[in-house]
Amino acid sequence: MEITPLGGTGMRVSRMCLGAMMFGAMGNRDHDDCVRIVHRALDAGINFIDTADVYSRGESEEVVAKAVHGRRDELVIATKFFAPMSGDPNHQGGSRRWIVREVENSLRRLGTDYIDLYQVHRFDDATDPEETLWALTDLVQQGKIRAFGSSMFPPDRIVECQALAERRGLLRYRCEQPWYSIFSREIERYVLPICLRYGMGAIVWSPLDGGWLTGRYRTPEDFGSDARPVRMAQMRGGSFDPATALNARKLALVGELDGIAKDAGVPLSQLAIAFTLEHPGVTATILGPRTMEQLDDVLPAADVRLAPEILDRIDKLIPPGTNVNPIDVTSRPAGLAKAARRRAH
Repeated sequence: MEITPLGGTGMRVSRMCLGAMMFGAMGNRDHDDCVRIVHRALDAGINFIDTADVYSRGESEEVVAKAVHGRRDELVIATKFFAPMSGDPNHQGGSRRWIVREVENSLRRLGTDYIDLYQVHRFDDATDPEETLWALTDLVQQGKIRAFGSSMFPPDRIVECQALAERRGLLRYRCEQPWYSIFSREIERYVLPICLRYGMGAIVWSPLDGGWLTGRYRTPEDFGSDARPVRMAQMRGGSFDPATALNARKLALVGELDGIAKDAGVPLSQLAIAFTLEHPGVTATILGPRTMEQLDDVLPAADVRLAPEILDRIDKLIPPGTNVNPIDVTSRPAGLAKAARRRAH
């Protein structure tokens, strides 16, 4: 497993990061099985684990604690805060009030006295970004976290926070965690170049585009109740319809990408993960397995290198800097939201 610097933090991490979102009620409820998955990843050379307080309302962090017991100091552990953790309106966001409380909760659940990378899960429009930076800077100085980063920040907010930290003499965000896959390439326009400009690590998530690029879904009939796109849609309170024009287009592209993967001599899932690691701005890509089978399917991608002609064929199908889903809310600027454009009546 290749090891690389994590931005300018001085920490060195595996280019594959084990994501723990599927550990607990959101995915795999069998803690012992989840622990075995973590151990399999560590044995394969992964030294980087990413979780969040909101994943199964803290259960994911507790599973990670069980899995890394006795090995914690060998690992770089990242977690996140921001999402609501109760019905209390102050148990969320980027305020100092919440950060100084929630970091203690995460430390307790993770069974550790320090967090290597503490990340803001989303930009908080309701909190002055200076307030968040001050609180995080204080946590570094107290030794409770080693570094901090952002997740899914729009490019203008990344630049704003870098400039603010320099102007106010604060520590700055050292990493960004954006969504990136063959189907979701918009971060190539601004986010990844900005990360390179500021020496920030980029830890990308959902390289399999929520299961679409696993190679398991070729026809509408393949989307059973256990299919990840179906489960994720239900988790968000919606439903999944494989017959929409967008999903039909995705299925057609999966068929073409599968042909490219065959020519490259790898399964589609490994092609998709290797693709994300080819970008010079990407530090690590997050694997989010729910089962051991899913982890074993993608681990070999660590050794896959894609030839230029393979990358060119992918670019022809999905051009650089574009998304297959034109209304992908994860990349939509906050200023285009209806509430930001219209007066309240």
